Amino acid sequence: MAKLENKQKIKKKIGILGGTFDPAHKGHIAISKEALKKFNLKSIIWAITDQNPFKDKSKNNLRNRIKFCKKIIGKNNLIKVRYFENIINSNKTSDLIDYLSKNYNFDIFFLMGADNLVNFHKWHKWKNILKKSKLIVFDRHGYKKRSLNSRTFKGSYDEQVTFVEFNKVNISSSQLRKI
Repeated sequence: MAKLENKQKIKKKIGILGGTFDPAHKGHIAISKEALKKFNLKSIIWAITDQNPFKDKSKNNLRNRIKFCKKIIGKNNLIKVRYFENIINSNKTSDLIDYLSKNYNFDIFFLMGADNLVNFHKWHKWKNILKKSKLIVFDRHGYKKRSLNSRTFKGSYDEQVTFVEFNKVNISSSQLRKI
């Protein structure tokens, strides 16, 4: 009986990569694969948002972005594409983390690029995100120094934040939209 109880308490380690994915690209795939391997995650969820509160309206509609994400992932069954905003009635990461924490037995690793860590302290209920998940921050060209000096990384929260240096994919959705 004790073994069964312990088994039930073990949380499934999952990664969440949030964003508009406008468009999804090989950088998203690269950090997803790296996180799966380095942190022994069971899966990665690409949580697509209809609208990032810090960016201009997406150029492509939500349905097309979801379709393209699924296409770029291909047969990789460890990465899943999900849209949660219709369930949680919010586009805030904190609300998504609350929903997942409440409804699933997950140990949550929230993935982001170093550029996002710079202003992470401006995110809605950012301390709640740190309380209920671990941040995995992937180095991004030109952002390492600023992200390592960020309020979040330097604060008392750094035990919840891991900075990952890896072979960067020098591409971004913004660059792709300009093509």
